[in-house]
Amino acid sequence: MGNKQFVEIIRNHQKMIFKICNVYCQDPVLRKDLEQEVLIQIWQSLKKFDGRVKLSTWIYKVVLNTAIAFYRNDNKSKTGKVDLDVSVISLPDFDDDSLHNEKMRLLYRFIGELNEIDKALILLYLDGNRYKNIAEILGISESNVATKINRIKTSLKKKVSKQKELSWN
Repeated sequence: MGNKQFVEIIRNHQKMIFKICNVYCQDPVLRKDLEQEVLIQIWQSLKKFDGRVKLSTWIYKVVLNTAIAFYRNDNKSKTGKVDLDVSVISLPDFDDDSLHNEKMRLLYRFIGELNEIDKALILLYLDGNRYKNIAEILGISESNVATKINRIKTSLKKKVSKQKELSWN
């Protein structure tokens, strides 16, 4: 895999990478560390990609696993990093209007409060992934995906409703 191919893969998936990093790490400085760790993990793992699943599914899994591990390790420094010219492939700070929208910020704040697996589930769901694809990425059954997504949606609706009530008072 050449550098140009790697950069192209990152460009094609950068919004997804940014979204997952943003949900798992709210601090902008630490989020840059997570983004770098994600890029390193993708770079190091690409040689293991065997094409049994779509590249986007595989990258989703690498990004989620890296974000979860980063979150679990309490954002401690990682060992064994390789030197990459990240100026070439660093992720931009998106000025996506939807992220600046008050309702979306509130939704992503509530998503950020979920446990690791629930965050991954709802992010995959919001990106339009089918239950089968979500189950494959997370290694759980499709019925478990459906049950968990319904519970998460109910929980998020309650939080949003409660927030609306508080803002009216």
